[in-house]
Amino acid sequence: MRPEFTAGIARSILENKLYATAEMPLKAFYYGPCFRYERPQLGRYRQFQQAGVECIGVDSARFDAETILLAIQILSMLGFENLKLKVNSIGDESSRAAYREALTAYFAKHLDSMCEDCHERIKINPMRILDCKVPSDQEIAKGAPKMKDYLSKESEERFYQTLSILNDLEVEYEIDDGLVRGLDYYSEIVFEVHGKGPEGQDYGALLGGGHYDSLLSALGGPKLSGVGFAFGEERVYSLMKDLNLLEDVNTSLDIYLMPVGEAVLDESFRLLTEIRSLGFTAESPLVSAKLGAMFKKATRKGAKFALILGEEELEKGVAQLKNLASQEQTEISLDHLEKELDKAFDALEEQQGHHHHHHEEDA
Repeated sequence: MRPEFTAGIARSILENKLYATAEMPLKAFYYGPCFRYERPQLGRYRQFQQAGVECIGVDSARFDAETILLAIQILSMLGFENLKLKVNSIGDESSRAAYREALTAYFAKHLDSMCEDCHERIKINPMRILDCKVPSDQEIAKGAPKMKDYLSKESEERFYQTLSILNDLEVEYEIDDGLVRGLDYYSEIVFEVHGKGPEGQDYGALLGGGHYDSLLSALGGPKLSGVGFAFGEERVYSLMKDLNLLEDVNTSLDIYLMPVGEAVLDESFRLLTEIRSLGFTAESPLVSAKLGAMFKKATRKGAKFALILGEEELEKGVAQLKNLASQEQTEISLDHLEKELDKAFDALEEQQGHHHHHHEEDA
């Protein structure tokens, strides 16, 4: 039951010796179920779907910045408007060793009043206490020493290198001392992207990630750096729902293809495949059925158009395209299918006054 993906991706790079055979950096994305051992908090689940990306094999402030940008762009494309990027540096090995010592000394004084999980955390990695969600422990953590006071010269320079790239690209960010990210393999820059509500209230982190240096070598491979981020699908989904962003996600069917009579079934199947390869969503019963029944089905599926193909049409190389909202029907040429469909969908969008956001312009 995997707790996360990054270590698995690192292992597969080692097993397949991709560090020797593939172009660096290796860029991967992943998606699938993960499991958490800790008690799930509100809105979080013991089993959750995680999606994320990794960029492994080149140690560069530019790749760190590129990955952070990708995180922001993904969320913007889902329709989130008020995003807040939080960054921090947790330094290299020596910075963290010094910091962990300082934290252990600090939390040891308060341990009696802290939660059971924190008793474990102080033994394994006291930095995890800073992630504790118990309110009284959060209060204690506020007084803890700050990472920035323990950064080595190199780590500090590295952090500012990445920040200056973000500055050049006019990406707004906030340096957050409390941001440590619980995973033990992170080093140098770590980040979270938070969603904000219309009134500016913080909905918490939608996505988190960071840079890591020793993960591959810890698994027995060469010392390769990486940077990545991940998000939980349920968390992003529930916030999209609250902010009504799901309404813009197009799940309706573009075309319901209706073959009339046995003789057109083969051609109709070929046509269905062609329509899909043009990028439209399409369905068809793939058997000959009564027109009335097919129209009912098309309506139930929320199709925008019905495309009707009978024997007569087939001989002429045409089909009937019917707008199911306005009931207008036109004859279109199958030789110029792409042009005809594009024209019909453009007209449909104008009627509905929907200007489709092509996100390329926004990004």
